[in-house]
Amino acid sequence: MKKIIIVLFILLTVILWAEELPKIDYDKLTIGEEQTLEVMTWNIEHFPKSEFTVNYSTGIISAIDADIIGLQEIKSDSAFVVLLNNLQTQNPEDKWNGFRANTNEWEMNLAYLYKSSIINVDSIYQIYPDDEIYHKPFPRKPLILEFSYYDQKLFIINNHLKAMPGEKNIVRRKEACKLLDEYIDEFLPQENVILMGDLNDQLTDAPEENSFNVFLDDKQNYYFADWLIAADSTANWSYPYWKYRGHIDHILISNELYDEFENSGSFAKVITIDKFTEGGEDSRYKYITDHRPVVVKLRFTQSSE
Repeated sequence: MKKIIIVLFILLTVILWAEELPKIDYDKLTIGEEQTLEVMTWNIEHFPKSEFTVNYSTGIISAIDADIIGLQEIKSDSAFVVLLNNLQTQNPEDKWNGFRANTNEWEMNLAYLYKSSIINVDSIYQIYPDDEIYHKPFPRKPLILEFSYYDQKLFIINNHLKAMPGEKNIVRRKEACKLLDEYIDEFLPQENVILMGDLNDQLTDAPEENSFNVFLDDKQNYYFADWLIAADSTANWSYPYWKYRGHIDHILISNELYDEFENSGSFAKVITIDKFTEGGEDSRYKYITDHRPVVVKLRFTQSSE
């Protein structure tokens, strides 16, 4: 009898625990449209940070409905495979596919998810050798997605730069940005380029301590699509948690995409998952991640209509 009571108590606890999981109003997260290309960057902290992270992430990604997602901090390959399988099962028409790098010594790897129904991937590859010279600026090697969207060829460079304040870390981020600029100049000088990720610093820092001067000072060739968000202290920033609150996840576009970004219906946005989640920030942080996703929507007038 005691064993039966214990089993019933455990079952009741599990049921109550399941019922107490915070609900998300997924319908409020949608940004994807058939007429535009949506590219998203999202750091899913130590993925998966809880036993519920994969299911929550599946629901969030499905709801946002972006076409390509660059991910950071994907620790578990098996959990990434489950996430991809979930997306394929729940959204068969999108033909979701994905790739996770496997070179970071702490398993804090970069990854991509993309809809192969409209995204034709040519290649996915890392740049810069993993040696002492390049490891300092790039604790995680940049991951490039080379693809076609209708008749447009594009390149996305996914990054996760060195974290934390301090002169040494700023120098590492500056050097990383300098190398990325040099790579684009040498190998992708006239291509449609999107450089994005958890870049771990503010766009609005003073010039002497700004990690992104090489891009910010070259307005003829580069523009941060999320600049207006970064420059507004009242805006929804990508990292709202704790004392390091700031906007540190960015999407940079090359000048070849300026016209598309200026088209009607194009914009950048931070997806405020926590505002549509029971328990708000605390729930997002506990069950999913400390970062919010950042999305850029681009309208290619001639190719997608």
